[in-house]
Amino acid sequence: MIYISRKEHFNAAHKLYNPNWSEEKNVEVFGPCANANWHGHNFELITTVKGKPDPETGFVVDLKQLSNVIRAEVIEKLDHKNLNMDVDFMQGKMASCEILVMEIWKILEPEVTKITSTGKLHSLRLYETPRNFVEYFGE
Repeated sequence: MIYISRKEHFNAAHKLYNPNWSEEKNVEVFGPCANANWHGHNFELITTVKGKPDPETGFVVDLKQLSNVIRAEVIEKLDHKNLNMDVDFMQGKMASCEILVMEIWKILEPEVTKITSTGKLHSLRLYETPRNFVEYFGE
């Protein structure tokens, strides 16, 4: 099995805030991430596709096509946006990295299937900071 990955970048703002909680509890749980005026990150999204190389092309997936799909379906919707307010697929959801990566999976999984005959989406790794990231396998 071959695992091939593509990294893309986007900038976005968000805040972590549960509207069912008091301001005090939000600050206690989320700290400065509950800032009423938002905060931003330079996100890195690594998309990994697994499969066997196609006998005709040698590719599991054409990385140019993968990049085009990620940019069109995800990056253009997230880049320089407020995750809580501007992103349709995040409306009504907590804007944590955990929820965000699960929502990105729902978008990319069927799109990746369309551009590879031998592979499938294996994982997404979303870096919020150089030291903080989440990884999701569609489970």
